[in-house]
Amino acid sequence: MTTESKRALVVRGGWEGHEPVVITDLFVPFLRDNGYEVETSDTLSVYEDAARLAATDLVVQCWTMGEITKEQCEGLVGAVRAGTGFAGWHGGIVDAFRGDVDYTLLTGGQFLMHPSGFSDHAVTLAADRAAHPVIAGLSDFRVHTEKYWMATDGDIDVLATTEFAPDEHRTHAVTMPAVWTRTVRAGRVFVSTIGHKPDDFDVPEVRTLTERGLLWASR
Repeated sequence: MTTESKRALVVRGGWEGHEPVVITDLFVPFLRDNGYEVETSDTLSVYEDAARLAATDLVVQCWTMGEITKEQCEGLVGAVRAGTGFAGWHGGIVDAFRGDVDYTLLTGGQFLMHPSGFSDHAVTLAADRAAHPVIAGLSDFRVHTEKYWMATDGDIDVLATTEFAPDEHRTHAVTMPAVWTRTVRAGRVFVSTIGHKPDDFDVPEVRTLTERGLLWASR
């Protein structure tokens, strides 16, 4: 008796500054090693293919900015609600399709801004979620990359945060969600705001939590 492979669809495109092909290719071997048949798409029209999405266990999206049509968004949201997993990182998932409310309600957050350039900063894991399979056994870590200021939904499960110190815009520190999961009816969504550049994933904790997030989100 053979076990049927799972199916992953990698949707990549949009702004080239986030290197969507290079970075998603970092995770294709991992998915294949974990039993997935992996397809890629460089067009959002794939979200209009209901049968294809229904047969897909995990959609990995890296598509920064751009526009999504009503039909495409409805197709993606409908598939996730029915059980297809949805996962991604950085601008490829939370700086996509700005202003589309239905898409933002799917991801649970929208990028608003980041301080100029890269910065060394800490990523703090949520102590009360230490047993969550995405971060279990990991410790707080540091990265040198962009730090995202987010607008987030109240209905997300925050697994890690970053800190914004007081500055000319605010007199107090602000703790910002950086990694989270959520459920959307039968589907699961994983979001990490870390991943502007390929070497962000050279940080072992970043690579591990991203890989685990993909598996967690999958049907």
